[in-house]
Amino acid sequence: MPNESTHNHGQPAEDHLLQKEGMHDTSTTSPSSSETQNPHNQPLVIDTNAKLGAGPRLAVICLVVLLLIAVIFGILSRHHASSSLEDKTQAAAVPTVQVTTGSSGAAAKELLLPANTEAYVDTPIYSRTNGYLQKWFADIGTRVTKGELLAIVQTPEVDQQVQQAEAEVNTARANAELAVITNNRWKALLAKNAVSHQEADQASSDLTARQAALNSSEANLRRLKELQGFERIYAPFTGVITARNVDIGSLIQAGDSSNIHAELFHISSIDKLRIFVPVPEIYASDVKNNEQVRVTSDAYPGESFQGTIVRNATSIDTASRTLRTEVDLENPNHKLLPGQYAFVHFPLQPSAHSMTLPSNTILFRAEGLRVGVVRNGHVHLQPIQIGHDYGASVEIIGGLEPDDQVVLNPSDSLIEGQQVHVEGGK
Repeated sequence: MPNESTHNHGQPAEDHLLQKEGMHDTSTTSPSSSETQNPHNQPLVIDTNAKLGAGPRLAVICLVVLLLIAVIFGILSRHHASSSLEDKTQAAAVPTVQVTTGSSGAAAKELLLPANTEAYVDTPIYSRTNGYLQKWFADIGTRVTKGELLAIVQTPEVDQQVQQAEAEVNTARANAELAVITNNRWKALLAKNAVSHQEADQASSDLTARQAALNSSEANLRRLKELQGFERIYAPFTGVITARNVDIGSLIQAGDSSNIHAELFHISSIDKLRIFVPVPEIYASDVKNNEQVRVTSDAYPGESFQGTIVRNATSIDTASRTLRTEVDLENPNHKLLPGQYAFVHFPLQPSAHSMTLPSNTILFRAEGLRVGVVRNGHVHLQPIQIGHDYGASVEIIGGLEPDDQVVLNPSDSLIEGQQVHVEGGK
């Protein structure tokens, strides 16, 4: 045993371990040999002061380096992903907008306004005498000429009054003739001083009274004959019968517009029409008499008629804030009818140095009208002044430059200085 211990302390630690391992392998492979070499089954002793060789140390170092590289790479990847997500979030928070620019030098526009069509002359026809309708000669839709007979009214009472008046005239005429004879006789007697001046004056006064009674009777006869003449109802002008409210045997009463049941016929002249248009006061200055305008109707799509502005009220209606304007339209073919809904196209000239913008660019704010102008990637809410409103577009007369990029369909939440991306921009 002393010799063995001396031998172990004299060899390096590696050789000692190899010897131990060799002894262990031999005992595993050949138990009989192990029993021979270590008959007492003594436990193996490992030297804790032994050191690894160069190979194992290099493997451990490489493994640590790889782990450090993997950790650093993971940290860098996560930081890059976080930065990329933040950039994308910030980019997504900036809205993308479409822009347009104002169109300068635009051609004249048209103001389209609804209008009511009326007959050039439209008249109800009443009877001026009482009676019964004997016969009518024109029904609705009948075109009649001026002076054409429309109906005959029987007036037996008026006929009797005429006969009575004629008799009264004859009586008054006879009395007047007698007064003339008496007056002439008293004048002859007065010349011979056979009668007094008083009696002669009385005869002259009686003649004057008789002649006045004759004149009154003749006037009454003429009045009754005029009423008798109203038995025949004639068309006052050339036109179309648009209503007939009576039939044969109907009781006719003398009436006027205060009694709607007294109307016999309604006649309209439609060879020429009047079209009345309420023009908003902002366009009142553009209405000029004798100017030609186009008239259209939904009843005739794609077709237009030529009219002329003949007059206007020269006063703004305080209730509707509009200017009542009359347009006359020749209608020889009777294509347009009274009461028909129509549209009048008023030509509007653009103001000098003006431009037009789509209506969907305007922001209505409490401080006034604004448009969003993009400058250097940020929005500036620019105040503007509007001229004519053309519907789909508006005329801009102030506050905007021709090269300003204006935001289309701006959001109500658009604020001053907000960063935006222009669609299609670089």
